[in-house]
Amino acid sequence: MHRRRVKRVLIGVFAGCAALVDAGAAAAQAAASNEQLTITTPPAGSSAWVADQTFGHPLPDPATAAPAAVAAFFASLSPAELDRLVVEYPLVVGNLDGAPPEVRYRANRVAIAAERDRARQRAADTSQDATTRALAVSRANDSERLLAGGRQILAFDPRGRGLVTEVWGDLSAAERIAVLVPGSDADLGHFDQTADPLRSPAGMARALYAEEHAQAPGTRTAVIAWTGYVTPQGLGPDAVTSRLADAAAPRLNRLLAGLKQTTHPDAPPALLCHSYGSVVCGTAAPSLHDAQPTDVVAFGSPGMGVDSAAELGTGVQVWAARNLSDWIGNVPYLEVGGLGHGADPTTHAFGAVSISSVGADGHNGYLAEGTASRHNFAAIALGHYGEVSGPSESQG
Repeated sequence: MHRRRVKRVLIGVFAGCAALVDAGAAAAQAAASNEQLTITTPPAGSSAWVADQTFGHPLPDPATAAPAAVAAFFASLSPAELDRLVVEYPLVVGNLDGAPPEVRYRANRVAIAAERDRARQRAADTSQDATTRALAVSRANDSERLLAGGRQILAFDPRGRGLVTEVWGDLSAAERIAVLVPGSDADLGHFDQTADPLRSPAGMARALYAEEHAQAPGTRTAVIAWTGYVTPQGLGPDAVTSRLADAAAPRLNRLLAGLKQTTHPDAPPALLCHSYGSVVCGTAAPSLHDAQPTDVVAFGSPGMGVDSAAELGTGVQVWAARNLSDWIGNVPYLEVGGLGHGADPTTHAFGAVSISSVGADGHNGYLAEGTASRHNFAAIALGHYGEVSGPSESQG
């Protein structure tokens, strides 16, 4: 009984602190029961894919096949066989880590167009209530935007609030790759916002890609906005527990394993982890091992699920940034009874390299043009470590 009471108090503390500085106590109360369903199973069409016997041997199981096996399978296909799989199983092919990026882009255009058309049909169905029809209109519009010319959608899953992963740059030819892991409220409907672009994964990724090009125009780079997991929505229990991060970490690790099979950068992809995304990166970090450590940048972080960077393993180099106006600094940095995300990554005791975010404003301003954080994030992603400034260097 006492343990349950402590849990309720802690939920109130975490959500209440965030609410007071960001959205108001009423929003926290409204979100307290807004727990999200995780997505951990393969996408629609996977059962039919596994049962397909037309090749004379089983197709790689989306639930269990290693990205290396997936890459070998796709390398064995003729153009006609590849075309058939893209048309018949677009969601499977479009989400299959280890498949060539260009093939996944093609498949996801088919899957997104199909989702747009289904949503339009729901919106036109007069037997549906007004709310259902309005949501269908939004889904159709969100899907249509992803079909704009030149967009490279590496993964798309319409289940739930919708999962989207997009690429900027030539992923197959990139010398340096960065993966942006967003935090709360990232989904299909909020993936790309025009009014306040830095509140969206696509907007942050575009800003990072532009900064990389400005700093190193001769370097081939690619940036991936990875909304490949179900994020917390609003405030409440999902934001202060690791439940969604625990489900997300294997998916992030699988993405990275797939990139190892289909790309050839000169260093492991850098992870830029915003807000709750840093909890995901902290959960995934112990599984990251390569010839070089993976750069993991935690910014606007509520914690990484540990008390020190050393607990994340030797496979990562951790960097951390938080500006003074970011409300996340008012959230308690602790973990009690499964609530909270551990120590503050920006403190000396944590052991990360603290980097400057001078010029950044609030929780979403780290990639605003002209900020020290934007410069530093791009320099880390490029491997230009000597150009990264610490807080004291930028302030004085």
